[in-house]
Amino acid sequence: MLTRIDHIGIACFDLDATVDFYRATYGFEVFHTEVNEEQGVREAMLRINGTDDGGSSYLQLLEPVREDSTVAKWLERHGEGVHHIAFGTADVDGDAAAIRESGVRVLYDQPRRGSMDSRITFLHPKDCHGVLTELVTAATSPGLPPNPPATTDH
Repeated sequence: MLTRIDHIGIACFDLDATVDFYRATYGFEVFHTEVNEEQGVREAMLRINGTDDGGSSYLQLLEPVREDSTVAKWLERHGEGVHHIAFGTADVDGDAAAIRESGVRVLYDQPRRGSMDSRITFLHPKDCHGVLTELVTAATSPGLPPNPPATTDH
């Protein structure tokens, strides 16, 4: 089922300043950046380490690019800080279905496109002791075909 902590998502007002903080304080370097128009965020993935399953663990820094994005609304209510935790899995579809059957609300009927062409879904925080939880299948998971492009947004 779940194989690692894929990333911890951190919402921020100023992505560049936040990247500078993590670089200067901890020596973390940016592994990947992108603007995800569907989710309304500009993001930077800071690679922390490799993992036993061939994946990696990251910090995902998220800056909203639209006032109506989920992250913008979250920042308005909570300010900067930890937004979500993401667990890596080789099978986001199967694991989401099993978790749904256990009574946890899965927020998407079908996984969507995430960072670095991953496939993602989220679990409702009220069912996860107040923690927004993401499930991630990396685009480069060993033995899996490339992920199809997403057609919906977060």
